[in-house]
Amino acid sequence: KIFIEELHNFGIYKDVWQAFAVLLPIQSVGVMGDFRTYEKTVALRAVTSTDGMTADWARLPHDFLAKASSRITSEVRGVNRVVYDISSKPPSTIEWE
Repeated sequence: KIFIEELHNFGIYKDVWQAFAVLLPIQSVGVMGDFRTYEKTVALRAVTSTDGMTADWARLPHDFLAKASSRITSEVRGVNRVVYDISSKPPSTIEWE
């Protein structure tokens, strides 16, 4: 929800063919106050395409990615890291399975 909201807020939603977030089943070390945390990682995926047969990762502005990451790590309990998937199709697929 946060990722899509921020695409709308930045006025770039229409530039993306498909976008979603994936909660990864791995832990990542982080820092909260003076303590280490071991929490989950969220991967963001946005692509451009005309037909879905091929797709390229969307070149989203760095200030957008910073805002989305900040919101996700502060608003989603149990998440301390956000990564952005820059894989094209092929060789990757659009969806994560």
